[in-house]
Amino acid sequence: MAGALASGARLEIFDSLDSTSLEAKRRAAAGDAGPLWLIAVRQTAGYGRRGAPWMQEEGDVAATFLFREGAPSETLPQLSFVAALAVGDAIRRFAPKADLSLKWPNDALAGGGKIAGLLLELLTTPSTVSLGVGVNVVSSPQGLDYPAARLIDFGASPPPHPRAFVEEMDATFAAWRAIWRNEGFAPVRAEWLARAEGLGRAMRVQSAGEIVEGVFKDLDLDGALILDCDGACRTIAAGAVLPAGTFR
Repeated sequence: MAGALASGARLEIFDSLDSTSLEAKRRAAAGDAGPLWLIAVRQTAGYGRRGAPWMQEEGDVAATFLFREGAPSETLPQLSFVAALAVGDAIRRFAPKADLSLKWPNDALAGGGKIAGLLLELLTTPSTVSLGVGVNVVSSPQGLDYPAARLIDFGASPPPHPRAFVEEMDATFAAWRAIWRNEGFAPVRAEWLARAEGLGRAMRVQSAGEIVEGVFKDLDLDGALILDCDGACRTIAAGAVLPAGTFR
């Protein structure tokens, strides 16, 4: 099923795909730079950061936005924070009373459980970007290394169709992307920190084969995590906040 969104982005919905992110890579390899949203009602090989499987049931959101971004390549990772604000705003549209927060580097939490994940991938030169969006709408995956939450438990009744959620996400991402383009990373960083989970509290982060523990103090000007480790500041550009006992 094909169509278009108010932003002008094309939209394609598939009953089944291996992965919307893999399909975005195939489209980019064939010369398509979007803007294009790809939605899968079912995924057979969905994945998240570091290739971890992304579990989804029919009714959940599995989507990828393929687009070209003309900003300097060194600034493109900041789009993860732009997208995090956008997905949080989209979730709030359907569940206005949800207790939302953002977990570094690219997860959205509701009531302390992970409700959405984002995957930003830089595909080709010039800068073609794939933004994967997964939202638990009707399912709450179990047996994972993090607690999960679902949209319907926070007032989203009836649950939004994945297309309706993507329509909202398309609008909120466009709004935050415009702020980022026009004003730089500073307002995005400030708003992300205002919504951050665990700011000022101790956390454990797995990075480059080690576990670092410290107090979450700040983000640097590129979005790296700054931890106070017994009085010494440690900057972590890439890693994963550990879920068990992470915040205390």
